[in-house]
Amino acid sequence: MKLKKALWVILPALVVSFGFYLKVQDTGEEVLLKAITENLFYYHYDPVDLDNDFSKKAYTLYIKTLDPNKRLFIQKDIDVLEEYQTKIDDQIKDGSYEFFDKTNELLKKRMAQTEEYFEDIMKEPFDFDKKEDVELSEDIPYVKDEKALKERWRKYLKYNVLTRVHKELRAQEKAKENKDSNVTIQPFDSLEAKARAGVLKTHRDWYKRLNRLNRKDRLSIYVNSITAVYDPHTNYYPPKDKENFDIQMSGQLEGIGAQLQEKDGYIKITNIIPGGPAALQGDLKENDLILKVAQENEEAVDIIDWRIDDAVKLIRGKKGTKVTLTVRKPDGSVKDIIITRDVVILEETFAKSLIIHDQDKKKAGYVYLPSFYADFRNPKGRFSWKDVKAEVEKLKRDGVEGIIIDLRNNGGGSLDDVVKMAGLFIDEGPVVQIKEKGRMANVMKDTKAGTDWDGPLVIMVNEFSASASEILAAAMQDYNRAVVIGSASTHGKGTVQRFLELNQSLRNKSIPNLGSIKLTTQKFYRINGDATQLKGVSSDVLLPDYYMYIHTGEKEHDYPMEWDQIESSTYDAALYGVPSNVISNSSARVAASPTFKLIEENARRWEAQREEKSSTLNLDKYEKEQEKEQEEEKKFSHLMKDPIEGFYAENPSADVEHINSDESREQRNEDWIKSILKDPYIYEALQIVEDWQMQLASQE
Repeated sequence: MKLKKALWVILPALVVSFGFYLKVQDTGEEVLLKAITENLFYYHYDPVDLDNDFSKKAYTLYIKTLDPNKRLFIQKDIDVLEEYQTKIDDQIKDGSYEFFDKTNELLKKRMAQTEEYFEDIMKEPFDFDKKEDVELSEDIPYVKDEKALKERWRKYLKYNVLTRVHKELRAQEKAKENKDSNVTIQPFDSLEAKARAGVLKTHRDWYKRLNRLNRKDRLSIYVNSITAVYDPHTNYYPPKDKENFDIQMSGQLEGIGAQLQEKDGYIKITNIIPGGPAALQGDLKENDLILKVAQENEEAVDIIDWRIDDAVKLIRGKKGTKVTLTVRKPDGSVKDIIITRDVVILEETFAKSLIIHDQDKKKAGYVYLPSFYADFRNPKGRFSWKDVKAEVEKLKRDGVEGIIIDLRNNGGGSLDDVVKMAGLFIDEGPVVQIKEKGRMANVMKDTKAGTDWDGPLVIMVNEFSASASEILAAAMQDYNRAVVIGSASTHGKGTVQRFLELNQSLRNKSIPNLGSIKLTTQKFYRINGDATQLKGVSSDVLLPDYYMYIHTGEKEHDYPMEWDQIESSTYDAALYGVPSNVISNSSARVAASPTFKLIEENARRWEAQREEKSSTLNLDKYEKEQEKEQEEEKKFSHLMKDPIEGFYAENPSADVEHINSDESREQRNEDWIKSILKDPYIYEALQIVEDWQMQLASQE
């Protein structure tokens, strides 16, 4: 997100002075922490002092990240490491990694030790007649010695095997009831051995992935424990992570157009992206295993047992270049496939729309927006505000009477895009206030006269709608332009971040690429002067959901920035207006809805389950508890599983030809529509549009 121009007036001087501060002979790690903390000192909205209090916070975050479930370190390790609690600030200033190296040394030792533990523990069957419990809470203390650590692993592994055994027993019982001859009934000993083998494989794979982490990977974890003390959204991005972030934001990359997964030492094809190079070439399929990768006119490189990110580096490449993949097909045959790389468009990351209606045939346009994406590298690339504008135009041509924007689970994105998107629905005026440290707030406005849509508008949000999503919802609410429906409040992220490349601030050009930091440079405020930070945006109509009694949002992070207020902008909410009883009518429908009552009841059940800190390891007792829970689940099993009667959806007419041009795209679209027709939240949004439109018609 953009810093204000005034900041860049002083940037060159700061960069020069910082560059002289660093020693010319420093390379790589020696300057990494200095570069990060210096940039944070100059540019972070609310920089913290590097002192003992800072050190304690960074220490706590790092240890928690390394061993969140306390199955690696013992208390003796923590006693050794606590010596560094107040020294991290000094080590940052000195360019020292003594604490980091010490944790790595202990971690490597405990990983090797615990790997032996689970290999040894899993050799013998578990006794599920014994009455004992396992602690599942993250609040458990560290064990005192290696013997207690092995015992903690024994109980943890036994619990994992127990859950698998129980699942297999239930499957066999069901097969007996249904007289399913395709299921072979096995004795308990065989089921236990199978479950133990499965858990063992899962943990071997987990340790294999852990052991593949190199020093740079672990250093990234350490550095991010330091940056998180500033606020939860200030992060360090090594070069590869920054590249992946850019791909996510732009929705496109240059490569072959396939999604990959690391599986049993192989790189497996999990999805072929419609319209991409692999799809057009036609030979690469889902479930193919990549054995080798060869660049044009070069020897093939064997990638078996490679990390997925290293394999991706070989497979991705510039548009127009060729790559040869040697793959093993599911039937065991091996084939060389030559693919010419091209720009791959990740369609599922972009806005899309449907026309929805019920029996009365009054149509509403539903727009799904997964993020406020923007291709900052390419002015002709995809931008979320342009795409939403295009979807609105399609829907208007098909005669919809209202628009629904779905921002559920939308984590935000481009600030510029959300301001322009708000302008689609209001006729000029302020959208959001942005404040830098030590400066007056700047009002970002929609300067385009007129609106693209001036009819009924519903904004859907939930606990995971954050940042730019909250800006749009807040602006529409302050203008009384839309009905905001969903959770009690949105996520509560009211800060703006910007990427800074660390090497730009260094005078020594021989230093390798250190990556970037994403740091908080601004806070944003509603046009009424309230911050969305921590508090989020409250819905006009509260729709119960499964997370409503579980603590979520910005306030649950360590060290979030505070909520505050500034002066209100000048805006005229009287220009717009939601009919007075549209909100009350919706609230009454929700209160009377059997579906939403069940959802809230299930949310209470989830809350109770989350509070459970332990579980039995006795099979009989576990089975009884699961039977009771299964009986309770029956009451809620149909929620969002069946289509809502009388609810219909179809694609805008402008999209039909494109969707039907690719079999995979057509199938995904069909699955999407099916999921929409089971969604009571979208159905209620439709009822609000209909109610609003009816009241407008009665006034004519």
